[in-house]
Amino acid sequence: MRRVAKLSAACAATAALALTATACGSTSSDNDKSSSSSGDGKGVKIGLAFDVGGRGDRSFNDSAARGADKAKKEFGGEIKELTAKTSDTEADREQRLSDMAEAGYSPIIGVGYAYAASMSKVAAKYPKTSFGIVDSVVDAKNVDSITFTEEQGSYLAGVAAALKTKKDHVGFIGGVDVPLIKKFEAGYVQGVKDTNSKIKVDTQYLSHGSDTSGFASPDKGKEAAQGMLDNGADVIYSAAGSSGNGAIEAVNGVKGAWAIGVDSDQYSIPGLAKYKNSILTSMVKNVDLGVYDFVKSVHDNKPLTGTNTYSLSKDGVSLSTSGGFIDDIQAKLDAAKKKIVDGSVKVKTTP
Repeated sequence: MRRVAKLSAACAATAALALTATACGSTSSDNDKSSSSSGDGKGVKIGLAFDVGGRGDRSFNDSAARGADKAKKEFGGEIKELTAKTSDTEADREQRLSDMAEAGYSPIIGVGYAYAASMSKVAAKYPKTSFGIVDSVVDAKNVDSITFTEEQGSYLAGVAAALKTKKDHVGFIGGVDVPLIKKFEAGYVQGVKDTNSKIKVDTQYLSHGSDTSGFASPDKGKEAAQGMLDNGADVIYSAAGSSGNGAIEAVNGVKGAWAIGVDSDQYSIPGLAKYKNSILTSMVKNVDLGVYDFVKSVHDNKPLTGTNTYSLSKDGVSLSTSGGFIDDIQAKLDAAKKKIVDGSVKVKTTP
């Protein structure tokens, strides 16, 4: 297994243009979409197996889609998209990946940790196909495991929340109570407490275990956020995919309250434009970088394998500055980032 030494210059450019369990989207049936571009035979056939919500979730899946779109624009070829349902079984996920492999797609990318077990099986059956998985590790010779230090970016979100709260009371909403989303919670709470130990942090998860509806229920996100606001919180960070869109809507209705977005720079998402003045910042998880890097490596006939981690120091995670709402605390955020990067602050991965 090998680790990415550095992000490509092209990917760094993507980070500046675009924009994370992590998050997913609104409830969706199994979509079957493919798009083609006129190519010269040297393009790539990209298979994207989305998590629930798929393209259009304004968060996690959309970030992955941006990476694939960038690769398709540069290299030509086509993208095949299939989207998970909240009712999916392991057999459903395995079938989705197998269908793409049988149709000759390579690379095939499983967007989300839920594809780990199925990808392990399918990758063994199709050893000449390149597979990638986001947010999990699959130990196989033909799989690129694309992971991120969500806890580090979330720590900075916690610092921002602590510096902006007027009530010394903030909140965290997780989509599904699983280890991946616990990383977001752990980093956020630590960032808050390291900044001001007296601040109260409310936490709530929208679903548990194999029930992934917490990533796809804006109504649940809105209800959870409203409860926290009613309880006195004035800054709420959601790591919950499209459910977080509901939380942002709830926060927008309360004067002086702030929402913190996730995965994509949600201030800049057209579908959330009417709420943007309530979005303090977003913990951007540059899934597009990992996806683009992987597709490029396959295009170059040097497919990435092993575990490739995109950390804070490599701009794999970051805080967005859109709107200018954190400009006044940027120096303190930069100082906190430096401590993480130089190792003087160790960010927890479990609450």
